[in-house]
Amino acid sequence: MGTTIISLNNYVRLLSTHVSCLLALLLLTTPTVFAQESPWLLIPTVSNDPKLGFKGGVMGGYLYKVDADSNFSMMGGFANYSDTDSYTGGLFTDLYWGANRNKLRAGIINGHINNEYEDYLGTGQTVETEDNLKGLFIRYSHLIFPKWYLGAQFLSSNYAIGIDELTDEAAHQIGLTGFDSNGIGLVLEYDTRDNVRSSTLGHYFNLNNIAYREGLGGDESFDVFQADYRWFSPFGEGHVFALQLKGRWTSDAPQSGYSSLQLRGYTRGNYLDENYTHFDMEARIHLRGRWGATMFAGISCLYSSMSDCGDNEDLFASAGAGITYVLKPASGFIIKTEYAVGEKDNSAFYIKLGQKF
Repeated sequence: MGTTIISLNNYVRLLSTHVSCLLALLLLTTPTVFAQESPWLLIPTVSNDPKLGFKGGVMGGYLYKVDADSNFSMMGGFANYSDTDSYTGGLFTDLYWGANRNKLRAGIINGHINNEYEDYLGTGQTVETEDNLKGLFIRYSHLIFPKWYLGAQFLSSNYAIGIDELTDEAAHQIGLTGFDSNGIGLVLEYDTRDNVRSSTLGHYFNLNNIAYREGLGGDESFDVFQADYRWFSPFGEGHVFALQLKGRWTSDAPQSGYSSLQLRGYTRGNYLDENYTHFDMEARIHLRGRWGATMFAGISCLYSSMSDCGDNEDLFASAGAGITYVLKPASGFIIKTEYAVGEKDNSAFYIKLGQKF
């Protein structure tokens, strides 16, 4: 879950540090995995983050099944502290019940954020911010037809950029100029995946909106529409090819409600525009036992109108590779460490729990 943006000059030093942390993490969790799989998940986190600096913390959770025919549910929490005197902490849940006819995702977050954005919005200027972060996210979906879900969501936060899913820790750490925003919306989902956390086969489609309104207690009124399509196909001996097409579009949004780059290798909030679309593809290679590797590449566009995507200044690409380890086979949880390179001297090293998509 942690994210690290580094310069190429420091890559070798940080790579050895993060690999050591990953090996230590595996040593801490492997004994319970190879015996009888424990329902508990406890992961120390150490990283250098573009917004929080050097960060240490812990993420823990409890895995269980509400009923035998449903996916594994999870309840947990996390806490982080960094050398920039920033901290975040929160609780989250991801529940499935009634033979997967019902799904509930929720999260609550609090923290203090000191950000530094280099080359903010491509201006070459450095922007520093200091804000208190708070937020709440709730989404409930119910099966209405085979594989189709309809639901509703509510979000309350003093940030809008990248905070549409508070259960994503990468979004927890984002901030620019915070303002109170409260919104509600509808969610439509289509899901044929064989495993919701580490898919090897199937399709996933999500279409949702968030209507931020002053009448709900927020400072601004604007609309956000989002779409997310994912496709997974197995090949060879245990390998998987995955792709994602994702977009975020705004209407009457202030700059703090604009869309941000979500490709690996870039700092969220550093590049903004009204709308955003990306295409991301990844090969997940099985190496041996629980070990695997990833190779990925993607391209994205930030734009006010689609014609802007013909301008190279609005296009961003990234590519990279990494190593994965299956931590919880039954529930599909993996640990992955990846290095991504973007344009304009952007690069990133990640150690995180779970797949990117």
